[in-house]
Amino acid sequence: MVFSTELLIVLIVAALISGIGWFKFLYFISVGYGFSVAGCGVTLLVLFTPELSLDTVLLCSLLIVYGCRLSGFLLFREIRSASYKKALPGLTKTSRPITVPFKFIIWVSVFILYVLQISPVFYRLYNISVAGGIQDDSMVKIDSLWAYIGACIMAIAILLESLADFQKSRAKKKNPGRFCDRGLYKIVRCPNYFGEILFWTGCFLSGIGALQNVWQWVIAAVGYVSIVYIMFGGARRLEIRQNKNYGSDPEYQKYVSKTPILLPLVPVYHLEHLTFLKG
Repeated sequence: MVFSTELLIVLIVAALISGIGWFKFLYFISVGYGFSVAGCGVTLLVLFTPELSLDTVLLCSLLIVYGCRLSGFLLFREIRSASYKKALPGLTKTSRPITVPFKFIIWVSVFILYVLQISPVFYRLYNISVAGGIQDDSMVKIDSLWAYIGACIMAIAILLESLADFQKSRAKKKNPGRFCDRGLYKIVRCPNYFGEILFWTGCFLSGIGALQNVWQWVIAAVGYVSIVYIMFGGARRLEIRQNKNYGSDPEYQKYVSKTPILLPLVPVYHLEHLTFLKG
């Protein structure tokens, strides 16, 4: 089974929470994003209480922690950061007028995407509920192994994102007009975006042994590929903005010439020329 009443409930929850974007457009893809993921995690815990085990509780809890941390940080930054407030008008610019139909299209697109992203965890719980639990002991071990592997990757990603956000906030507080090249930013220029990719890679891998047909795999893969594409697009957009702000700084030019933009140890230094990345 691909679609179910439970999946519809999760979609409704994501739609309601991400609907905060109707009050402020940017919230569709920022605050609404994190809280939607967290809300989906809570919903899964409630919907599938009888099927919960240590691995699935861990996965759902990581979704909640991830979402609350992200949206909490974004709200805090919006309220407290002077440099972010200054940059906010440019971040909210769009290539077309923000009409009601345009907002509706964005809203529907994002809440569907958020559910696709968490679908490996959803289908793990759903398939166990339909099967009444996996009976074969060897399958239980394999199933749980990938859940724990995915959960470990997700937990590491949350720590990386938290550290990256902390380091950049501290650097901007000391010198708002300078780019950040300290801590994790010595290794990769967009460590928070890398953390995003790592988190959803863990979530996707947790579906191994749980996704049970082609369509479930397609749904999970579409969610994963979409968020990776968005992160690459976001890194490209950030590079363009930073080039405008710091392009004349010799230290910045030296920094970007030797520090990978998104993936540590992968010698890809620029994405600006890749116009198909819209992020």
